[in-house]
Amino acid sequence: MMGSTTIRVVLADDHSVVRRGIRDFLVEAGDIEVLAEAENGRQAFNLALEYQPDVVVLDIQMPESSGLDVARRLRAEGLPFGILILTAFNDLPYVKAALESGANGYVLKSSEADEIVEAVRAVYEGKQAFSSVLGTLPSTTRSQAVSPVELTEREHDVLRLAARGLTNKAIGFELSISDRTVQGHLANIYEKLGVSGRTEAVMRAVELGWIKGIAAE
Repeated sequence: MMGSTTIRVVLADDHSVVRRGIRDFLVEAGDIEVLAEAENGRQAFNLALEYQPDVVVLDIQMPESSGLDVARRLRAEGLPFGILILTAFNDLPYVKAALESGANGYVLKSSEADEIVEAVRAVYEGKQAFSSVLGTLPSTTRSQAVSPVELTEREHDVLRLAARGLTNKAIGFELSISDRTVQGHLANIYEKLGVSGRTEAVMRAVELGWIKGIAAE
């Protein structure tokens, strides 16, 4: 163990060569320790439960269970650690599915090693890490007409916490307000952004620069 500030990671990818390369540059960062590696979704879920890491790094396509399924199951267990999807897919539906699964970040395997390391650190710190994929999405997915809108400071707080996958009750606890009040803020956010739910709201917030990916607070 490298010290109290070491970020403890469980890494899952079904390709051993890819997994080894990711592990090597994560460890070389100096503040990240790879506790265990999984070659399929079932192993990833079991190892995450066993080791209780700070961050789980998941490929999307794996045997026995996809990375998105693993993320959903881990969130259903109420486990607090960060989840980073690291994948070759840069399609918007996958990004939305990742958000819906409870992942905190979605980064391409084609990203520079330093950027992937920063994504792990960002997820560990409770930030978002979507900048790599969003930078490569077709412009038509990023340029949907959106009228200039302004959220209140509290609405920004609620949206930021919703982007981290927190429930209404958990958001209320963080902000010392009732979950009914949270529900009201979310309804206002949806109306202002012209969206129908959390996933769309978070994606719109990323597009508008309110959630700035790896550099976001």
